[in-house]
Amino acid sequence: MSDIKLLETFPNPRPGRDYLIEHTFPEFTSVCPKTGQPDFATMVVSYVADKECLELKSLKFYMNAYRNEGIFYEAVTNKILDDLVAACKPRSMKVISKWGARGGFSSIITVEHSA
Repeated sequence: MSDIKLLETFPNPRPGRDYLIEHTFPEFTSVCPKTGQPDFATMVVSYVADKECLELKSLKFYMNAYRNEGIFYEAVTNKILDDLVAACKPRSMKVISKWGARGGFSSIITVEHSA
């Protein structure tokens, strides 16, 4: 499973102001635990930072660590939210996973956190 220790943060340059940070990862991959086939998604992480912001290089390594993990869409989306919240303790955060078509349909999972 992806390791939360991969995630690094840096001090929010404007902690007194609410502003939205949004990161899009168009090449997220994991593995279907039923079939062993790869699943492809676009992950969108948006948050209002408190004291810390997520560092992008470490976030990329964290997301790439799921490449060989067998995990359902719902589980991976919730785990990513939990790990990112634990790493940077934002005022609010939303993770949206937009999964590519499989078996004639696609899926979108949205999970949210507010402090």
